[in-house]
Amino acid sequence: MIMTAKSDIGKTRTENQDRFRLCELDDLTAAAVVCDGMGGTNGGGIASDIASNAVYDRICLSYRDGMEPRAVKSMLISAVTAANTIVYDKSCEDEKNRGMGTTCVAALVHSGTVSVASVGDSRAYLLDSSGIRQITNDHTVVEYLKAHGMSENDSKLTRMKNVITRAVGVEPTVDVDYFELDAEQGAVLLICTDGLTNYCSNDFLYSTVYKAPLEQAANRLIDYANQKGGKDNITVALIAI
Repeated sequence: MIMTAKSDIGKTRTENQDRFRLCELDDLTAAAVVCDGMGGTNGGGIASDIASNAVYDRICLSYRDGMEPRAVKSMLISAVTAANTIVYDKSCEDEKNRGMGTTCVAALVHSGTVSVASVGDSRAYLLDSSGIRQITNDHTVVEYLKAHGMSENDSKLTRMKNVITRAVGVEPTVDVDYFELDAEQGAVLLICTDGLTNYCSNDFLYSTVYKAPLEQAANRLIDYANQKGGKDNITVALIAI
């Protein structure tokens, strides 16, 4: 299985608070975790570091070949839920880190099935012969207001586009979205933080990634986001299916 990941601090931040973990669990299975931290001077980096490691470690300990779909779902959701508890408890230990949190996308790819757990506004996409589709939903104020009838052109949406409504570690409990879908051979799973998606259209993502060498595609995406301003940390993970 071919995979790659890259993270970059961007052009304006003094610290990279994004984290990723990527591994091949066996010849047919890969796992990826991408987190984008938030809160406090150092809190975001702490939160994303704790969450990415906690989710990754739980997947590595729990995954077994031949797991039923509902077992995979339980594993991914429980991994993110456990990370939420760990980050929240850590935030309560130090006042300066109170309220820290992180987005999280955790994915397992096995024998043509893609399973994804998600909290926040980092995203997962599937790219195949039919085009590109966003798997995850953004947990943002903008998406909430749009769902409740506010026009996409309203200026309030522009001002609040990066305000998230759900994150790992901010509250004692968290709701985790879960998605499962079949993927054709040759498809690519793309997971990334908003430091990339704030600059890239779906068409650009597709033309850059699909059927391109993965490492070259990851580098090109990072470079493009930096050329467009690089106002946030940028993280990309790619798995060829």
